[in-house]
Amino acid sequence: MSGMLDELALTNLGVIDEARIEPGAGLVVVTGETGAGKTLLLGAIELILGLPARSGLITAGSDEATVEGRFILSGEEVTVTRRLAREGRSRAYLNGSMVPLKVVAERVGGLVEVVAQGDHLALRSSAELRYLLDAALDDEGRSAADAYRATWDRVVELRKDQTRIGGDVRALERERSLVAFQVDEISRAGFRAGDDDRLNREAGRMRNANELLELLSDVRRLLDEAGEAGGGAQAALGRALDLDPGLSSLSELAQGVLAGLAELSSEARVAAEGVEHDPDLLEEKEQQLGLLSDLRRKYGANLAEVLDFGEQAAERLTELEGLIKRSEVLDVELAEAEERLQAAGSELREARRRAADHVEEEAEAHLRDLGFTSPSIRFSFRETTPGPTGGDGIDLLFASDERVQPGPVAKVASGGELSRLVLALRLAGSAGEAPIVVFDEVDAGLGGRTALAMGRKLADLARRRQVLCVTHLPQVAAFADTHYVVEREGASASVRRVEEADQIAELSRMLAGLSESERGRQHAEELRRTAQAGRN
Repeated sequence: MSGMLDELALTNLGVIDEARIEPGAGLVVVTGETGAGKTLLLGAIELILGLPARSGLITAGSDEATVEGRFILSGEEVTVTRRLAREGRSRAYLNGSMVPLKVVAERVGGLVEVVAQGDHLALRSSAELRYLLDAALDDEGRSAADAYRATWDRVVELRKDQTRIGGDVRALERERSLVAFQVDEISRAGFRAGDDDRLNREAGRMRNANELLELLSDVRRLLDEAGEAGGGAQAALGRALDLDPGLSSLSELAQGVLAGLAELSSEARVAAEGVEHDPDLLEEKEQQLGLLSDLRRKYGANLAEVLDFGEQAAERLTELEGLIKRSEVLDVELAEAEERLQAAGSELREARRRAADHVEEEAEAHLRDLGFTSPSIRFSFRETTPGPTGGDGIDLLFASDERVQPGPVAKVASGGELSRLVLALRLAGSAGEAPIVVFDEVDAGLGGRTALAMGRKLADLARRRQVLCVTHLPQVAAFADTHYVVEREGASASVRRVEEADQIAELSRMLAGLSESERGRQHAEELRRTAQAGRN
């Protein structure tokens, strides 16, 4: 994906109260006195990439720091905002919406490759060296890497199956027998949801059948007596109605009461006829309740829990049967997959060796341009326990002269050599796939013609990517397409863009320590002309 950092704004970040830069395409350099705050701009970029915030970034006396960035990605504008609070958690925003920090990292984290002063430490790491070589793989090599990853995933899947089986099929058989018994016991009982309430109601009625019949008989007798009394009351109301027609409502009410008593008596009779008094049926209900009590004792506090246990046991039984069947062929499949993994690892190792040959040749060429006469770079491979990225342990060997036996880079390379070596390897490995590359003072320990060669290398890389470089070398800054200066006065720093005369003054300061020195300005102008004329 093509892309660039279009704008960066920050407030209350360290010694910088407020700053806004628009980097533009090509090589963007940031210069300034030591301690002015140049690396704060790199810190601001790391914040909008979704990296964790370091402590102490908020300006003294302020409660919050803010960093805003706008990226242009394949013509699309993407904005990121980070707010750091002295009290509480930081907040992140993507295109104006608050999001978790990991969302920011997923969206824009891969856009920028940061090459810092400490990157020479990565030259000791097999993982970082694998990453460097994998970025330089040819098409066949990328296919080999994909094939290895797919084979590794298969081995991991088979090992997980083996872990689930536990390596003891007899233990699985014992568990299968137990679970099968549980499933069968619950299934044969034949209970359905709600059967416990129904059985308790039915058994309760049957246990109390005699008492229920007596009570319902009393209800009917009392209702019959009430009906006879109600009939007499209705007759008396009839005679009263003859004397006072206005009592018709009482007569109607009496008729309704008598009708209700008759209906209630009829329902009581039906209810009495429905009372079951069957000792055999009651015994059957009691047996079912006893069975349910036994199941509850084993499998759950109520019928719902018992049925749920049965469903889970049935699922586990299916899983166990599958695992037992799977175990019969798993060892063979795993052995075959591990054999294929070894073969895939060998193919990937050969692909990395080809990439290493290319990177070695390219990096040595870059180092010759950077002042070495006959440097030697070698990637040393050793087999290790296979993992997600292969079974290769990789070491980097280096010699500043081919007549010297190459040794571990951390032991044989000086600071200035490490700076050039880091840049050469990044250039040879195409600096990863990120469209934006940031260099943070990787030119430490360099000067003179070598520094000029490094500036030319960075300018050449900036033809294909947006390159931001924090530097203290005028030979590098002279190649800038866009030049920012960080200036500090007391406890505060500011950032300003310099062009033409101001840029010459800054180069003069970097060359001679005096921005107004006439001889320094002449040297700065000559350096600028040389740099612009020397672009590849």
